[in-house]
Amino acid sequence: MAGSPRFVFASDSFKGTLTSADAARLLEAAARRHVPGCACVAVPMADGGDGTVEALVAACGGDLRRVCVADPLGRPVEAAYGMLPDGRAIIEMAAASGLPLLAPGEKNPLLTSTYGTGELIRAALDAGALDVTLAIGGSATNDGGAGCMRALGARLLDVSGRELAGCGADLARIASIDLSGLDPRVARTNFHLMCDVDNPLLGPDGASAVYAPQKGATPAMVAELDAGMANYARVLERTFGRDFDVPGAGAAGGLGAGAMAFLGAQAGSGMARVLELTRFSEVLAGADLCVTGEGHADAQTARGKVVAGVAAACEAAGVPCVAVVGGMSADAAASVPGVAAWVPTAIDAMPLEEALSRAEELYALAAERLFSLLALGARLG
Repeated sequence: MAGSPRFVFASDSFKGTLTSADAARLLEAAARRHVPGCACVAVPMADGGDGTVEALVAACGGDLRRVCVADPLGRPVEAAYGMLPDGRAIIEMAAASGLPLLAPGEKNPLLTSTYGTGELIRAALDAGALDVTLAIGGSATNDGGAGCMRALGARLLDVSGRELAGCGADLARIASIDLSGLDPRVARTNFHLMCDVDNPLLGPDGASAVYAPQKGATPAMVAELDAGMANYARVLERTFGRDFDVPGAGAAGGLGAGAMAFLGAQAGSGMARVLELTRFSEVLAGADLCVTGEGHADAQTARGKVVAGVAAACEAAGVPCVAVVGGMSADAAASVPGVAAWVPTAIDAMPLEEALSRAEELYALAAERLFSLLALGARLG
């Protein structure tokens, strides 16, 4: 590291303990103690799941916008979306239509709706968004995105021409879709789906069979929802002229299919979209080291998680990558190429509760170990 080295810190949050910003702060403090004169750049990271809006707002220099929308059962709830520079918006559907908004006894995907997610999209369009990214994990819904599209002006009609609300139970009754009132700004806006599942809309691997039980559905309700979704899929195909029972369409209770059909949304990896929005390849240019991390690394880390995405970008850029993680399984290192070294924060056998309560202290110690070794290596080299 001749001259003044440049470090990039691009960690996921450590759920419930440290934010991405906390990790970057602790890494920078250790780096400046052991490598005087270094340059440090923080890029908060997420993979399209919880915390993605906050991470992208922090990384891209945007701001959070709070609006009152409908929760999955139609009650008012405050939700936030991110407005990024250059007319880009980032929305987590879970902020309006997520499972944590319901009490255990309220979970019923026949009754829940994504209407509030549509209200968030409308708010972003009102704010001037020309490019909208939807992170669609954690839904409480199984309505195929019908409620969301109704909030944007589409009308879902039964055989008598009566308008339906667009909840899960309504899918079997939809006979036609009236697009004449669909917000015209939709056609002028680019929509992207952060989608890391490849479930189709229907069948044993579809939205209803795989995810509805997590949202309160009994086996009988799953059968009813899947039959309703099949009817909805037929109506979508008649309306838009193509089949939407495709990989990714079953994400978020079928919101994937609805967004593809009504919004023309393009589905892709959440991590890839985050890297694109943060212009991460540009940030890496000229870096001497990148430090990434997450709460626990295991074989699943390779499946679209932050560490794997950052490590791949570093490998492509020729930048060494180190992962500082809360803990790791024995198969983590073998499953994630591109990580030059793994640094677990745990320093002794301790109960998980203690490790979580001491997360900042343990991370700071791991950062000290990492940069003291780097400084030693520089002296020996």
